[in-house]
Amino acid sequence: MGDPKSDELIREAESLMPGGVNSPVRAFRAVGGHPVFVERARGSRIFGADGREYIDYVGSWGPAILGHADPEVVRAVQERAAAGLSFGAPTALEVRFARAIKERYPSIEMLRCVSSGTEATMSALRVARGYTRRSVIVKFDGAYHGHADALLVKAGSGAATFGNPDSAGIPDGMVATTATLPYNDVPALGALFSARGREIAAVIVEPVAGNMGCVPPAPGFLAAIIELCEAHGALAIFDEVMTGSRVARGGAQGLYGLKPHLTCLGKVVGGGMPLAAYGGSREVMQLVSPLGPVYQAGTLSGNPVAVTAGLVTLERLEAPESYARLEALGARLEAGMTAALSETKTNGCVQRVGSMLTLFFQAGPVTDFRTALGSDTARFSRFHAALLAEGVYWPPSQFEAAFLSLAHTDADIERTIAVVRSALERSATAN
Repeated sequence: MGDPKSDELIREAESLMPGGVNSPVRAFRAVGGHPVFVERARGSRIFGADGREYIDYVGSWGPAILGHADPEVVRAVQERAAAGLSFGAPTALEVRFARAIKERYPSIEMLRCVSSGTEATMSALRVARGYTRRSVIVKFDGAYHGHADALLVKAGSGAATFGNPDSAGIPDGMVATTATLPYNDVPALGALFSARGREIAAVIVEPVAGNMGCVPPAPGFLAAIIELCEAHGALAIFDEVMTGSRVARGGAQGLYGLKPHLTCLGKVVGGGMPLAAYGGSREVMQLVSPLGPVYQAGTLSGNPVAVTAGLVTLERLEAPESYARLEALGARLEAGMTAALSETKTNGCVQRVGSMLTLFFQAGPVTDFRTALGSDTARFSRFHAALLAEGVYWPPSQFEAAFLSLAHTDADIERTIAVVRSALERSATAN
């Protein structure tokens, strides 16, 4: 890559932080080589520690939907920060934010702000258990809902398996009431409800999977989750931390015309700052303290600076052309990458929903985690290195989605397609 400054920084960082990073995927362990240390970013570009420029398709893992350092967001945050960073007390901004979310998500009548997606999913599951007075939660294999103990589960061999911990430090008992199923498998979910429906508190799902790569829901899959939950007295939780206000104004539930019982939001709604939220019907959310017995709190929840960034981002996305533009950019990149695969005779497929997409190194379609695992990860690693060498910053894992922003230009897309074509040719064989 020719980035000696980043190489120097990672050596020091590794002596100070596990893997030299504060979140595992940043370490580039899945693709080899050393991570790029980012010095600054603007629009569709990030700049490495040595000043090298990259077209960015990570976008801080989704929040940067307007592009990096959007002038309007930055100005609002600076003005808000000058009035105080945090108070641990209510602010009018929190009321505005709650109103903005309610307007965009009809399924949310009341919400609670938190600081991360992990907090949002963890809290939503606690509310679901409190509401139903049941213990079992259901998730889908390959989905990531944050690092709460009960959600770090790997599937077993059966279609409906109560899993084992997917991380050291988690007692078996912490995941004993978490069941895992294949994504997009309605019959397996129906069978589990038939067998244990009276025990199930909630089903949590990424309405568009993004943590096994971009995997769209099969027709009827999401509706079936809601219907089965309602039939058996459980709650359907949409984890829209990634898709919320990303794939459509009202998230995936707006895109597909559905109303889950609880929703978790993050990333875009925080505008790049640490802000997330969970919410649902008034009946369910009134169980949250101080109104009800489900306790959840946070010193920095609803932080005024973060809420400001989120509000400005959501308001900017109200421009009528915003989502049409994101769709057009995504469609052009998908078409160009698909053509590049064909032209280079590469075994691969591109899957996309709106402005999130993944190039899988396999014929596809990828419909669940099992099929995602059939991808050629060694080829992806070579491809990723070739992209970096030509100035395109792509997610450093075959099993992550890439993101576009309103700051990406048609020229960015054309340049990226050309680089992808070159990278496919260069990565065809191991060096």
